Amino acid sequence: MKSKKIRLISLLVLAISFVACTNDGTVMHKNITGAAGEMVVVISKNSWEGTPGKLIRETLAQPQLGLPQDEPIFNIIDVPQAAFKDIFRSTRNIIQTTISRSVETEGVFFKDDVWAYPQATVQIKAKDAGQFEKIFTENRIKIAAYFIRAEKERLTMNYNKFYEKEVFNVLNNKFNLTMKVPPGFAIAGQKEDLLWFKYETPEISQGILVYTFPYVSDSAFTVNYLLRIRDSLLRANVPGPTKGSYMTTEKRMEQTSNIREHNGNYASEMRGLWRVENDFMGGPYISLAELDVANQQVVVAFGYVYAPSKNKRNLLRQVEAMIYSLKMNDQAKNDKINSQVKMGN
Repeated sequence: MKSKKIRLISLLVLAISFVACTNDGTVMHKNITGAAGEMVVVISKNSWEGTPGKLIRETLAQPQLGLPQDEPIFNIIDVPQAAFKDIFRSTRNIIQTTISRSVETEGVFFKDDVWAYPQATVQIKAKDAGQFEKIFTENRIKIAAYFIRAEKERLTMNYNKFYEKEVFNVLNNKFNLTMKVPPGFAIAGQKEDLLWFKYETPEISQGILVYTFPYVSDSAFTVNYLLRIRDSLLRANVPGPTKGSYMTTEKRMEQTSNIREHNGNYASEMRGLWRVENDFMGGPYISLAELDVANQQVVVAFGYVYAPSKNKRNLLRQVEAMIYSLKMNDQAKNDKINSQVKMGN
């Protein structure tokens, strides 16, 4: 059962890259409501307690991959149609279900910004529970990816408006890269090929390391190679709270890795847990390794969260949105080379 969940979540990670959000161009001025990761499902009581509700929960409330404790992908609130009033209609994520013989066109329909902005909504229409099961099962990866991507895009939108200028300028001027992180992130360490910046409160810590290493072969994107480079840099640059302690990757949990593209470049995403050697700290991480073919190097953004006794899903999603804002100043050169490679030249 566990392996099936891992395969499903891995498919979600890949699908997010390909889901295009539908937007009719109308900008709503009413702001969305609800907490990050919250979702309203408009559904009858019988359907919620039956197969349709079970399918929705199994997909959209399954455990988020790569966390030290179970947290659902979304916190779901089921609402009957009669109670779906204005108080719920501005929620950031909404699924509306219609299961009735009167349905003329069955299917899944995606639409942004129906009652608020920036909002993601999905309508699922079926003539009966059996048809709902068929339609939902065929589209569940796409549905989940649509909402996960919407959560990331909302964060990215905020970071594009308000970001820490010092981190941005150092990456831009010293590393020929850009990344947008919220105000409050401070540089904790800097070397020629590495920059560490973090945000800390008495209760949580979010940090990102951006580093580069030479690209010599495709083996640079294998899990073992990336882990070897990362752990070497973490040991040398991220000390723990006690003498002889340092950050490293938790190897007792298998890393989840997916090959993908980012900004048109060959890339690898990895998720898992980190820990502090010779101490008791630990938490989840997400990393993005991207090929900078113009400069024959690999650029890695490694983001982590430390929040003992607290939920970490939303904190990790924030870090994920930050590292995916990574851009290379030489991207035009990369685009030209990538285009030539794809054409077989």
